[in-house]
Amino acid sequence: MTVPHDAKNRTLEILKDATKGKYGVLAAVAYNIEQLTALVRAAERKRSPLILLLFPSTVKQLPTLAWAARAAIESATVPLSLHLDHAQDESQIREIAVKLPFDSIMVDMSHYDHDENLAKTKVLAKVCHERGIAVEAESGRINGGEDGIADTGELEALLTTPSEVEDFLGANIDLLAPSIGNIHGDYGPRGPQLDYDRLDKITEQVGGRVLMALHGTNDFTPEIMHRCIEGGAVKLNVNKLLLEVWHNHLRANAHLPQVQLIDEGMDVLQAEVERWMDVVGSSGRAAEA
Repeated sequence: MTVPHDAKNRTLEILKDATKGKYGVLAAVAYNIEQLTALVRAAERKRSPLILLLFPSTVKQLPTLAWAARAAIESATVPLSLHLDHAQDESQIREIAVKLPFDSIMVDMSHYDHDENLAKTKVLAKVCHERGIAVEAESGRINGGEDGIADTGELEALLTTPSEVEDFLGANIDLLAPSIGNIHGDYGPRGPQLDYDRLDKITEQVGGRVLMALHGTNDFTPEIMHRCIEGGAVKLNVNKLLLEVWHNHLRANAHLPQVQLIDEGMDVLQAEVERWMDVVGSSGRAAEA
């Protein structure tokens, strides 16, 4: 890992433990304080590590949410960390690295061609590492789009190759998010069609030099998730997979008083997060923070 060994990084510590224990850790998106609260409650209830994940658009909209997450992390009795996902604006990355309390940042330059992607990633990784922030990057190109990030739908999806793996390791990253047929967004009638053999080979090639992340988990079944963890993925990005129950609850119960609506919504979301913590095997894995 390229973050200094004497500077403990919360995200890397969580994921190194998961790699040793052969379980996955949810990297769960939150868009507001209610969702953040439900995520943390689930982690405490299940004694599970958890990575709290914010999008750059959320940071711009609600800059105080990062500080609320930091307060939750510091008061928690289980290992938590704060990750910025799909950071694509170079100036915003530099500003956030200095001003906000993130443990890790995904430097996402995948909308550039390979050489430019690598060059920008290497420069920004140095910026982050100087602040003790771990860096994730996407090798190949994962199609689709999510809230507030550039949609790569008009660009060709590029599955990760062995040479790309080495190129990105040479850019001094800490986490690798490979493209194995996974997409951002919904998969359609056929569901996820993942190249598990490619994932296995990438993990073997990496040989522990970086940690493995997996994006595009919409429509995953527990069986698919288990196979990805078996293939070496430990940081499991989850958005709709968890939050759909929250949205469904709000739509179905909009007539309720607001406090009741939100209280019950947090309970519904917490239960779903707890279910997936059981699925990925992180329940009961947290040592006292």
